[in-house]
Amino acid sequence: MRRGLRFVPLALLLAVVLELAVFVGVGRALGFGVAVLLVFAASLLGLVLLRREGMRAWRGFRAAAAAGQPPGGQVTDGLVGLAGALLLAAPGLVSGVVGLLLLVPPVRRLARAGVRRATERRVSSMVAGDLFGPRTVRVRQGAPQPAPQPEQPVVVDGGRAIEGEIVEPGRH
Repeated sequence: MRRGLRFVPLALLLAVVLELAVFVGVGRALGFGVAVLLVFAASLLGLVLLRREGMRAWRGFRAAAAAGQPPGGQVTDGLVGLAGALLLAAPGLVSGVVGLLLLVPPVRRLARAGVRRATERRVSSMVAGDLFGPRTVRVRQGAPQPAPQPEQPVVVDGGRAIEGEIVEPGRH
């Protein structure tokens, strides 16, 4: 089992406790009927947005594929939109607020960038390039830095070819 997965049940339990505490707090402040109405309205809005976000994600993916462009940007945007709609559709005030925030364009851009970074860390460079296109590199202008002097190659096994594999840093 992966390290982070063992904390999922605890996180879900804490989320349920938080949702109940916020519901009781809103119920005491505004009244039980208003709290129930807020949860119902958020869930209904989430269900409506779920269909819209799903169709939007599918159209974006198809447009990118038809244009021969990497679909990663449309896929991550669609995933963030669907996650926002799902959180909004789930009964609860806290999940509704988080879902609504994920649908706001500036927050959506931040979440999309986070999903992209997480994806690029978990897949190979080749797959990331296929998904998101070539990576961009920032170049500083200014005084040129001296190039490092190449080291003499190390001759192994009398100069005969040996087999090996390239391992990316941080991946084993």
